[in-house]
Amino acid sequence: MELSQAIGFAHGRSQGVLITIRRDSRPQVSNIVYLMEPDGSTRISVTEGRAKTKNLRRDQRAQLYVSADTFWQYAVFDGTAQLSPPAAEPGDEVVDELVDMYRRIRGEDHPDWDEYRWAMVSERRVVLSFHPSSAYGLLRD
Repeated sequence: MELSQAIGFAHGRSQGVLITIRRDSRPQVSNIVYLMEPDGSTRISVTEGRAKTKNLRRDQRAQLYVSADTFWQYAVFDGTAQLSPPAAEPGDEVVDELVDMYRRIRGEDHPDWDEYRWAMVSERRVVLSFHPSSAYGLLRD
């Protein structure tokens, strides 16, 4: 499967599965919400201290699985991830990026941005930037 074909399929969707590598080399799987740009670069909000975040701080390799509404159509992206530092202040760059992601994924504003910003700091949210290098799967016309 061409990477561009997989990106075309996954762009505009927002739910997927992130696969990271545990210390013992077994996969660790997490349901996630993502924001994919037309070039395939993808951002995901994760929490510092969770398994996927710890795994990616140790090993940047990851996969992103995206399925269609039917079971028989899907794309799997191989790539690497970079992690921001945890959100530290309601007005820092990480929180600003999380606000942008929220707006673009949800298509609406949060009812209380101050509450949201403080929650991102309290939860120690991190922006995971995923960069796909190849893809495989099954897409039907």
